[in-house]
Amino acid sequence: MELKNKTYGIVGLGIMGGSFAKSIRENILSQNGSTGKILVCNRSTACLSMATSEGVADEAFTSDKVGDMLKKCDVVFICLYPHATVAFLKEHREDFKANSIITDISGVKGIFEGELSLRDDVDFIIGHPMAGGEKEGYVNSNAQFFVNHNYILCPTARNKSENLDFMRSLITAMGFSRITETTTDTHDYKIGFTSQLCHVIASALVESAEDSAITAFGGGSFEDLTRIAMINAPLWTELFIANKEKLCAHIDNFVSQMQAFREAIDTENADKLKAMLEDTREKRLLMGSIRTVVK
Repeated sequence: MELKNKTYGIVGLGIMGGSFAKSIRENILSQNGSTGKILVCNRSTACLSMATSEGVADEAFTSDKVGDMLKKCDVVFICLYPHATVAFLKEHREDFKANSIITDISGVKGIFEGELSLRDDVDFIIGHPMAGGEKEGYVNSNAQFFVNHNYILCPTARNKSENLDFMRSLITAMGFSRITETTTDTHDYKIGFTSQLCHVIASALVESAEDSAITAFGGGSFEDLTRIAMINAPLWTELFIANKEKLCAHIDNFVSQMQAFREAIDTENADKLKAMLEDTREKRLLMGSIRTVVK
């Protein structure tokens, strides 16, 4: 399956959908002899006009015409919120082109288990690009977001091997340097820690500030820790609640660690505090040296 000769559909032309469209255009469809196309669909029309005028998209469809778009697409990226993705897959079950590949970008994957009954002639490959930016909307999309980042795939027994190979090639061509393959349950547990817990901590740190002027005393630490607190509230509310069991377990463990540090500091237990910090340093160095994930 040649990447450059496929018709790609993007449902939801926000920062991620726009970045996918731009990356596919720049890295795949710009090749000599390419006959591939990019079709885009979005609820609001301003970004559709922008994408077509910039030459990123070949055709644009409003939401009420998305069925017409899906019938033409060999590969479809659904770039919607998690529950909206599930609803979209159910609503448009009969609209997808036969033998097409469908994929998502949702930050939680357990919601797909037992929820979907897709046709046998389409292949839904569960995926999660670990990349993006803090600002929202197509205007902030960028093909460079994906370069040297990680992409997670959650293959299932339904997926065809040739379609998984196609997705691996496509992901690599867009600039991702690593592909991690795992189960949906492991995905949600690990992402609950590396992504969702971090957003909770960053948000809590900002909320604990005495006043906004405290940043006048910043030296970079606060800024680095709270960059991700500039958050898309509706999306992250949905992600947190959808993964609440795993996320709350991570929060409980984090609170326990915070309490241990507080106790050592409050009791002036220098030996314990030094040992904890040395252990922390060693663990972080080890984390930095690990580039593969055991399934």
